[in-house]
Amino acid sequence: MKPTFLVISQVYVPDPASVGQHVADAAAEMARRGYRVVVYASARGYDDPGKKYPSRETLNGVDVRRLPLSSFGKSSIAVRLLAQWIFLTQAIVRGLFTRGLAGVMVSTSPPFCGFAGAVISALRGVPVKYWLMDLNPDQMIAMKKITERSAAARVFDFFNRMILRRASDVVVLDRFMLARVNRKVNIDAKQVTMPPWPHEDELQSIAHEGNPFRARHNLAGKFVVMYSGNHSPANPIGTVLDAAERLKDDDRIVFYFIGGGQAKKDVEARIAAGARNIVSLPYQPLSEIKYSLSAADVHVVSIGDDVVGIVHPCKVYGAMAVSRPVLGLGPRPSHVSDLIEENSIGRHVPHGDVDGCERAIRELAALPQPEWAAMGRRAAEVVATRLSKAALCGRFCDVLARGLPAVAATPPGARGAAAAAGAAH
Repeated sequence: MKPTFLVISQVYVPDPASVGQHVADAAAEMARRGYRVVVYASARGYDDPGKKYPSRETLNGVDVRRLPLSSFGKSSIAVRLLAQWIFLTQAIVRGLFTRGLAGVMVSTSPPFCGFAGAVISALRGVPVKYWLMDLNPDQMIAMKKITERSAAARVFDFFNRMILRRASDVVVLDRFMLARVNRKVNIDAKQVTMPPWPHEDELQSIAHEGNPFRARHNLAGKFVVMYSGNHSPANPIGTVLDAAERLKDDDRIVFYFIGGGQAKKDVEARIAAGARNIVSLPYQPLSEIKYSLSAADVHVVSIGDDVVGIVHPCKVYGAMAVSRPVLGLGPRPSHVSDLIEENSIGRHVPHGDVDGCERAIRELAALPQPEWAAMGRRAAEVVATRLSKAALCGRFCDVLARGLPAVAATPPGARGAAAAAGAAH
């Protein structure tokens, strides 16, 4: 019998949330390496709880089991916490009885997922791997939702220390995150610092002339400034919205905001107030993302002043993978400013510097086409050589497999048959 590797994540494909997509990549690679991989995820959408997914299915060789009553949307913190604990209770109970269990991976979706991993690890005597996608209560404190000395913050940090001490390996996303984690528990002896990978298998640079997204939205001759992804308070966009107001009389420059999230209401408010150069769209299907991302001439990537090392700006990799320059908003130094300045792939502007943001957009729009294209090529080269999915997902799964029983990898041609067999059982 194959050893079982258990993955617990509230979100999982086809849910469009980035965490679920990355977890799915890792789960599929572990299945390809020969493990029986079981995933416990929510039966309903993370942003849209009205979206219901199959209770059980096999995806890319992974046995995905979705748990009921584990997503009620984001209407309030209390509602989200209730859904989290219902989900985690079910995951713990099922994890304790999962046959052939050899190891567990948890991330930060939901934020207390580490607790479930630590409990299963302790009671089943198997290693747990912890993938830190963001940090709480740090994020809630930075967003002023709770205080550092509040009971909620102390409870969060109690669970943080539990999983950080219990985990056999901890993966953090950048050097800033590692520094913050080490203030809680020193993990230098078991940490791996590596960013999440772009989904470049779904991404490619599409020329403007042959891009159906640009044709559909009548963008011929337009310079498109795009923000694509979760509109979170941790990723402020007020500066670029104010710059859009300044540029409203420039008929060539338009601003596209694609995705969802709490701060999307700020975009809708500008449109309701009469902004004609701002367009709001929902998340695009993964199969269409190469067209929407390539429709941009520059991508906005924002990181809040107080959240460097707390949240990681994953959307920068999608922009780079489609060969587009980056307009970074936020403090310096940060992971975004490091990428922009070390590789000459865009401009960086502090939050609140509307003059600087307007100037940067005008400068990028005025670049000769060869210079603009060269900036994009440099961005794509960084992804291809240092940040590719093949390299990073493979390295990540090497960490997951460390300390697990050795298995024989599934030959590529046998994956379809294995998946069919798994579905039959």
